[in-house]
Amino acid sequence: MFGWFQRLLPKSGDFFVLFERHAASMVGAAEALVQLTHGEGDRGTHLRAIHDFEHAADEVIRQTLHEVRQTFLTPFDRGAITALSGAMDDTIDEMNAASSAIELFEVTEFDPAMKEIAQLTLDASRLIAEAVPLLRDVERNGHRLHELTGRIVQLEGQVDGLHDSGMKTAFQAQKVNPDPIAFVVTREVYKRLERIADAFEDVANEIDSLVIDHA
Repeated sequence: MFGWFQRLLPKSGDFFVLFERHAASMVGAAEALVQLTHGEGDRGTHLRAIHDFEHAADEVIRQTLHEVRQTFLTPFDRGAITALSGAMDDTIDEMNAASSAIELFEVTEFDPAMKEIAQLTLDASRLIAEAVPLLRDVERNGHRLHELTGRIVQLEGQVDGLHDSGMKTAFQAQKVNPDPIAFVVTREVYKRLERIADAFEDVANEIDSLVIDHA
């Protein structure tokens, strides 16, 4: 009698599984970015890996949007689900954009600050990966989720400082050995790396919103 209604109900954990898959792609792309900037292994392999993780994340967000349309009852507001998924997708899009700029400009050597930013990107992705499973019980895990998002925001602040100091170093180097093209490339890479950190802060803000609404 109630079979039709049960078919409308969400499959247990579907959205959370998708969130976790999205987070896994974020971590994978961030690991490849660290290896790329640190000169570990084959450069082309890392560039392709980031591109592949970006495609995998696109598939996840398509599935998420499909589930949102098809599911009668969702664990969170539909807008909150799509906002979180979109923010997570933006982080991988920005990593892919950074790797594309690195490939386009044939960058093979990276400033120490760039390497540090890449590492902080990986740290932030791992914090997101830790936070996402906790969304299954926001009320119980609200405090821990707030701690994790706070750390992500702190990392974004560190990236801002590294960006500024790195650009200052590049500007000072121009005074000694002018190379306008090298400066433009350096500025572009720093800009792309900083945008990744900004995207992670957006994910943290979306998680915080869920905690406020459901804890």
